[in-house]
Amino acid sequence: MAKQQEEVYFVFMNFDPVYERLRADRSKEGSATLDAYLSHKHDKLLAKLLQPDSYRKRSSLAIVDGFAVEITEDQASVLRSAKEVRVVEKNQELA
Repeated sequence: MAKQQEEVYFVFMNFDPVYERLRADRSKEGSATLDAYLSHKHDKLLAKLLQPDSYRKRSSLAIVDGFAVEITEDQASVLRSAKEVRVVEKNQELA
């Protein structure tokens, strides 16, 4: 069976009151706290749902509570079914 190709997907999370509170703090320390919170939250979700070393998170996106990750279509489907996830979209290059 051929291995599925990994592509970049954007994963956007459902409403999170902690994220909203942290995002309201515009200080340098507040920004660092938000970045750390989101990175940990996104890493934890991926570790819970996907096999270790089967994906590569590229970045967490603080402005929208989301992240970019290299995964297969099957893995994208798994993430779509998670209650914490609002939407999963494949990155599309604009010509």
